Amino acid sequence: MKAPLRTLAELVRAPAALSVPGDVVAGAAAAGTLGPRSAGLAAASVCLYWAGMAANDWADRDLDAVERPERPIPSGRVSAPVALGIAAALTAAGLAVAGRAGGPRALAVAMPLAAAVWAYDLQLKNTAAGPAGMAACRALDVLLGAGAGNPVRALPAAAVIGVHTYAVTALSRHEVAGSPGGELPAATLLTTAAVTGAVAARGGTPAVLLAGQYATAFGRAQAALFGDPSATRVRSAVGAGITALPALQGALAARAGRTLAGLAVAAAVPIGRLLARRVSPT
Repeated sequence: MKAPLRTLAELVRAPAALSVPGDVVAGAAAAGTLGPRSAGLAAASVCLYWAGMAANDWADRDLDAVERPERPIPSGRVSAPVALGIAAALTAAGLAVAGRAGGPRALAVAMPLAAAVWAYDLQLKNTAAGPAGMAACRALDVLLGAGAGNPVRALPAAAVIGVHTYAVTALSRHEVAGSPGGELPAATLLTTAAVTGAVAARGGTPAVLLAGQYATAFGRAQAALFGDPSATRVRSAVGAGITALPALQGALAARAGRTLAGLAVAAAVPIGRLLARRVSPT
């Protein structure tokens, strides 16, 4: 089955990939290795992210037939074997590009990242360990950016992105039924505030401004859940968490002394919002 480009974009949540290169930039900036190799590692990261999205839809095809019949597989626009093949091919491409761009050190991070992505989609997603599993994927993605150097130096940045991802994933588990009450948005909003404070502390003006941009965009969407906890609002909050992420990544890069790189990463925020109106990032 040959799928049109728009259908493939829906399958892999193409717009959401704008939130991915910033992981690599943040990690490389923290490790002091931001340079030409980072572009290749970012490309590898995007491949692995898209692979995860395709594998997610393949794994959820029966559930989506009931809850989200408009998605590519249950709607019949993409067959399940094709989706699985796309996921496998993108995984192989991501590993190959990572090895080419960053050598054995980067590949040593990319392989656990790919394994974590597939483990989340096939085993962890619908369990209590789901948010932690997704957070681990994002944290490893940050460490991939530092893979050409010393990933240990990027651990604080990886932890920040991991905590943010945990909050977004916790919200995403209520995209169909809506939030059960005010406790969840209260917890995720407090998490967002803590993440913002951690990045802004001693970060300089650019880092503070970008962290504020992240907090405003994501925080406003979470605050709306107190008045309307419907599934539509939850999906909006999850989408905001995804599209606001480049501002957080940019703040981390700026805090590491790479202000221009941080501003370039944060520039993806309005682009992501625009594309999200055409293809859902969730």
